[in-house]
Amino acid sequence: MGATMATATAQRIRTINGSGFFNCITLRYYYGGMLNEPIELDGLVIRNRMWLPPMCQYQAEDGIPNDWHLVHYGARAAGGFGLLIIESTAVTPDGRISPNDVGLWNDEQAAAWQPITAFIHKMGAKCAVQLAHAGRKAGVYPAVQSEKKGPIPGWDRVSPGTEPFANFPAPRALTTEEIAEIPALFAAAAVRAVTAGFDAVEIHAAHGYLLHSFVSPLTNTREDRYGERSLLLREVCTAVKAAVDVPVLVRVSASDFCEGGLQIEDTVELAKQLRDCGVSLIDVSGGGLTPFKSWDAIEGEFPGFASRIGKVLPVASVGGILNPAQGERMLREGIDAALIGRAALWDASWPMRAGVTPPPSYAQGVRDQR
Repeated sequence: MGATMATATAQRIRTINGSGFFNCITLRYYYGGMLNEPIELDGLVIRNRMWLPPMCQYQAEDGIPNDWHLVHYGARAAGGFGLLIIESTAVTPDGRISPNDVGLWNDEQAAAWQPITAFIHKMGAKCAVQLAHAGRKAGVYPAVQSEKKGPIPGWDRVSPGTEPFANFPAPRALTTEEIAEIPALFAAAAVRAVTAGFDAVEIHAAHGYLLHSFVSPLTNTREDRYGERSLLLREVCTAVKAAVDVPVLVRVSASDFCEGGLQIEDTVELAKQLRDCGVSLIDVSGGGLTPFKSWDAIEGEFPGFASRIGKVLPVASVGGILNPAQGERMLREGIDAALIGRAALWDASWPMRAGVTPPPSYAQGVRDQR
């Protein structure tokens, strides 16, 4: 790139307005390199490093995905994302964040995912599914408008102990025997995930849900063998790896952002243990175990955490990314993939802003914007 063009390009990047809308011709030439590079995870080749993180849609009944999920995820696959990590998907009915969550605790749910994963693949993207148990943050009330206005009977919030989250009812402490059964629940859901057409699975160990509550010293004060805080998560990862031959990702809260909670140093050590369990990548987030005032106040910390964890294992990270320049900067700081969250909710074709070639049906519209 000549000096004059480089200076002009840099000036255009600096003066882009706050909406995050970029001139894609410029970015294709100047920024397209790392965001558009493919990446391989244990044999799974992903076309670029712009990934969709798991974000609950709260649109399911009985854990079964439907047309909403086909349209939502299909649009983002067509829009150019490399890997779509499907929203929190419960491994057991009472492990849902809300009654509107999707699940993989039965074969009917797995079958309903098949046309969705098939369309994602047709668009050239890959898909992982986040397997989860909400623990003490399980929600018995619908998260969105529903004919079912009241709580779903029979739900049993569980946790390492009896300390509630915020103003939630107190959970029941799991017995040692019950905890020992949890890895098999995740493994069975992982098998269904592969049957459903998913290319990878992600274990949700962040945001204050069950596995995170075992990892954190704030919530795990047990005196049995599961007082070893990483043990359950390691058992889950080992069971899933033994059950399926696909990459296993783990989402972690790198810090609890409070005194006495997890710190980044703890999470770096945890990453070393997960590497030994065969985990392919760490998906870095944070917080969620205790209430906090503003997500915006903490998410700027995540890329720095990810850079440190990335010395142990490949990493993907959120970080309030609104425009391609932010994502490119994260990759240049040692992060392997940029997770585009809220920006992808208002723009399903966000990767086209970074120079991704559109499908033929969209080409004229993209050319008009460029």
